[in-house]
Amino acid sequence: MALTRNRLLLAKSESTYGVVPSPAPAGTDAVLVSNLEVEPLRLELKDRELIQGYLGNSAQVVGQTSVGVSFSVELAGSGTAGTAPRWGALMKACGFNEAVVASTSVTYTPVSSSFSSVALDFRNDGMKHLILGVRGNVAIEMSAGEIPKLNFTFVGIYGAPTATANPSATFTGQDTPVAVNSDNTTGVSVHSYSACMNAFSLDMANSTVFRQLAGCSKQILITDRAPSGSITVELPDLGSKDYFSIAAAQTAGAITFQHGQTAGNRATLTMNNCAFDSPTFEDGDGIQHITLPYRPLPTSSGNDEVSLVLT
Repeated sequence: MALTRNRLLLAKSESTYGVVPSPAPAGTDAVLVSNLEVEPLRLELKDRELIQGYLGNSAQVVGQTSVGVSFSVELAGSGTAGTAPRWGALMKACGFNEAVVASTSVTYTPVSSSFSSVALDFRNDGMKHLILGVRGNVAIEMSAGEIPKLNFTFVGIYGAPTATANPSATFTGQDTPVAVNSDNTTGVSVHSYSACMNAFSLDMANSTVFRQLAGCSKQILITDRAPSGSITVELPDLGSKDYFSIAAAQTAGAITFQHGQTAGNRATLTMNNCAFDSPTFEDGDGIQHITLPYRPLPTSSGNDEVSLVLT
């Protein structure tokens, strides 16, 4: 009998795509996650469509096999400025570059080539399921009074599970998170207006495909991204900021804020070129809010529509 609470997830960047990292993921690579869901064997079955002279199913054959994994990680730094958090390998497998300045900062920006990958070692109370060549998508979710989350969705190459005891896990590189509120989340600016933010989301919307072509190796590819999200703020008077005319003119502007105020656990998100979609009104505690769906746009330089800086 396997206990749900005795599950564990280890994550380590791959040096060579689809090859077990050396050394292999161990208890020191454990990641604190929540909402963990694993599809241990995704089968793509092909019906043989046989004409058999009688009613009923015909046999099927397996076309492709893969593994699906999704979970949430708290948006918190490593606890030490200039040291990458444990979830850094996951960000890189979602199409981000990780730039480390020792004792100062760790910056995540999107890339369009040379994508990293991660090996995930899922332990299910005595069962080891090593998933290689993993790539996927990340979305940020924040609400006032709640812990901000990074929601990851991954696809990996299937390998048969084995009976192996859980390792002793060491959870370092993930500081204690802080809730989204006026003390912890500061400098909220939406198109150069200092706003009171109630909710924020950003989905990188990576397009991932699993390819298993004859004569080639199995691989998960990131083929495109179309990031979008929304931010909900208290509705300003038109004299202070007219978001309706900004949206109607498709004028692009910046969205930025800092979450966390302690060194090693500060995250600054910046998107310098956001265009709005159709705004909507929201009620919050009897106060009018406006929800602004947005699309971060890259400049002519590319790969600069989003920046997440940990300090």
